[in-house]
Amino acid sequence: MHPVAHCATIADMRTTLNISMPPSLKKKVNKLIKNNDYASVSELFRDAIRALEDQKLVEDIIESERDFVVGRFKRLRSLKDLI
Repeated sequence: MHPVAHCATIADMRTTLNISMPPSLKKKVNKLIKNNDYASVSELFRDAIRALEDQKLVEDIIESERDFVVGRFKRLRSLKDLI
């Protein structure tokens, strides 16, 4: 067997996910794909999930900054304080 045959490709590492949605939402998905030059529904959903993760990170940072301003924080004196 050729040595390359043992290597997994990116496609081999993907999982398929089937979702259902009403026709009106599917139309919106198709419009988003067309208007934003996505290559596929999968690409749109991967991008949307990344955007949601980014938004959550921003929200967490903002919340941490608010906590710091009002004095809700723990002063770390060593790495053991992180535990």
